[in-house]
Amino acid sequence: MATRQHARLRWLATSTIIAILTLVTAGSASAQENDRSSAVADVIKGVVFDPTTYAPALVSYHATMRDWNTSQPFFQNGYVERNSRFTLTGLSNDQPVSYGVGRNQIMKDTLTAFGVAAVQNTTSRIVERALLTKYPEHRKMVKTIGWIQRIALGSVVSYQLSAAHYRQAALNEQRARELGYR
Repeated sequence: MATRQHARLRWLATSTIIAILTLVTAGSASAQENDRSSAVADVIKGVVFDPTTYAPALVSYHATMRDWNTSQPFFQNGYVERNSRFTLTGLSNDQPVSYGVGRNQIMKDTLTAFGVAAVQNTTSRIVERALLTKYPEHRKMVKTIGWIQRIALGSVVSYQLSAAHYRQAALNEQRARELGYR
């Protein structure tokens, strides 16, 4: 009889421990999922509302469209395109693609720049979040370094994608005035 009672007690104790562990594990998993969900939502929100996500793409679009628009009077007067990405054959110094095709190419480039910036900002925010978890006492410093990193990289990328186009657009405008195309 004692062995039956011990067996029942053992079974009851084991069942209780298993039930408690299951509930605790489910509770902590639920809390972790909420934390993960919150972390994912915070990262996505940070990327979506961060101007450095959009700035490189917008600056690049403006610069490239300005270059493209200021090149049009030359193309209408028989000049060729030097940028092989905007020629009919894919070779430099050839006939340019139509205005719409060029605009579509610029839009693809813009979307690529936006994607790269979004991925970079997502990575930056994930690293920032990990650092904040590890060093909660340095919250202000971690956040400041994150902003500096995102702004610096956004600035460098914007410059790299746009500087040559702005220079070319200025030259195009000057030459067009000299030749009477505008």
